[in-house]
Amino acid sequence: MVDVAGRPADGAPAPLRSDAPVAIEVRDLGVQYSLRFTKKTTFHRSFINLFRREPADAFWALRDVTFQVVHGESLAVIGPNGAGKSTLLQVLAGIITPSEGIVDVDGRISSLLTLGAGFDQDLSGRDNIRLAGAFMGLDAATMRRITPGIVEFADIGPFIDAPIKTYSSGMRARLGFAIATAVDPDILLLDEVLATGDETFRAKSKQRVLELVRSAKGVVLVTHDMNWVTEFCNRAILLERGRIIAEGDPTEVVAIHREHSERTKAERKAALDRAIQEGGVTSLPPDAARSGVVR
Repeated sequence: MVDVAGRPADGAPAPLRSDAPVAIEVRDLGVQYSLRFTKKTTFHRSFINLFRREPADAFWALRDVTFQVVHGESLAVIGPNGAGKSTLLQVLAGIITPSEGIVDVDGRISSLLTLGAGFDQDLSGRDNIRLAGAFMGLDAATMRRITPGIVEFADIGPFIDAPIKTYSSGMRARLGFAIATAVDPDILLLDEVLATGDETFRAKSKQRVLELVRSAKGVVLVTHDMNWVTEFCNRAILLERGRIIAEGDPTEVVAIHREHSERTKAERKAALDRAIQEGGVTSLPPDAARSGVVR
């Protein structure tokens, strides 16, 4: 693995210590899904699958994934849609059980993977703070101590006492992020939440993540914001089709990702142009030019 040390970017995480303890260790991780529940499965197909080493309907969302995260590290996980990024975070959070491999996590994990996940829609924001604390095993005294800070950081005004179902997506993001980062976690998992809310809140969120990293915590985040990756992360992983294809300096990994993205767009456009020239396409959906999908 390649760690970034001493890059002169303003606000970047401090250089990692060579003796920093390991917070997350992932070895030969694989997550397999069965697609048979999304298709009409015939008796003939089921009979054939009995004699296959791997069922024809099996899909590997992640395969042969190995990496470490040490305390004080901010790791970005990037890649195209469907690469397995969110699946990886759900495995680290303990939501998904891997099909193979080992995941060893040392420390308290706090995660914000989906906006509004875990909220009771009929309870107020304040009551949901208490509910989240109960789920995390925090005692009443701790909750009384941290609740004012959560309310202040979320900054949603009187809506804190209104039912969650009346919140906008941005307000849910504010409250969810405030709760997830208030418990002083050893490891923080974030999935695209830094792209939500207004500019002021995004700046507050980034500053809070940097504070967690500087206090020897670990952060793993999924994002499509390449500026955030290069400016504020000290390592990056590029996932494609469930496998790690690049790992190391964020600037270098982002460059590889952009190169692959441009190549994929060019290949799709070329395939679409060939199909049109060969007369294989009689009509195109409105988004065909963008997606490269031929129907």
